[in-house]
Amino acid sequence: MFKSKPSLVILAAGMASRYGGNKQIESFGPSGETIMEYSIYDAIKAGYGKVIFIIREEFSDSFKAAIEPKLKGKIELEYVYQSLDKYSGGRAIPQARVKPFGTQHALLCCKDVLDAPFSVINADDFYGFDAFKQSFDFLSNGIEDGKYACVGYELKNTLSDNGSVTRGEINVNADGNIIGITERKEIYKKDGKAFTKIAGADLELALDTKVSMNFFCFTPAFVNWSELEYYKFLDANLDDLKAEFLIPEVTDTLINSGKGAVKVIPTEARWFGVTFKEDAPIVKAQLQKLSDQGFTLQIYGSGKCSR
Repeated sequence: MFKSKPSLVILAAGMASRYGGNKQIESFGPSGETIMEYSIYDAIKAGYGKVIFIIREEFSDSFKAAIEPKLKGKIELEYVYQSLDKYSGGRAIPQARVKPFGTQHALLCCKDVLDAPFSVINADDFYGFDAFKQSFDFLSNGIEDGKYACVGYELKNTLSDNGSVTRGEINVNADGNIIGITERKEIYKKDGKAFTKIAGADLELALDTKVSMNFFCFTPAFVNWSELEYYKFLDANLDDLKAEFLIPEVTDTLINSGKGAVKVIPTEARWFGVTFKEDAPIVKAQLQKLSDQGFTLQIYGSGKCSR
């Protein structure tokens, strides 16, 4: 159905206001790698044919300078700029609006360059090779418009040793398709088990509970379909300066409207990411630990990258 190899779309246009810096191109690995490099290396190894970066135009020069020397000639590169005026449909964007319109709007900005099935991930998250291998296989073997997927991580592989986290628990039907994602707040580890707070009481969660870490697999048809949904979003939220048009919420709309189905692709990979400045040393330690364990390979001729 599709002639081109699957693409990897990397969301890198966020303002990182909670982090306080441009974490997309910050060095985290033992040889100075960005977190993106780990994902890109794993995507190349899995078989992906192109990387599409969604960035803000104002830092495109610094972004390209940090990425291209290592990637040029290794995989096809494409850049898309997310800006508030794109796909506004003639609507006047409030001058006070600064925050981007969210991850699904970022995908919508890719509409004219998507020519193959694709996965979409965050720039500042480490996903592990197995997730890319599983997603590539799904995208390469009979994917159809309206039949998509979400990579499901085992809860135990996403928890932090340094505090509680929020995770989206994936609920599926008998066919393995998602029927909903329940947001679980204040999940923490204790005595080798996972717990969350419900009405002030501790509720134990199975360690193999599948959770979404925003790694989705789509065809371009999903992005095309979302354009009308975006106009509905703008009409309802244009004056809300913080409202966002987000991939999980739009995916939920797709499912509930009967316009498509999303299955879970299970992975045993470990996930970790950077949201706050305090997360940086933890992520650096995780990457160093992987390197010390020997799970490293030369990447693009220089530096190292975890499998």
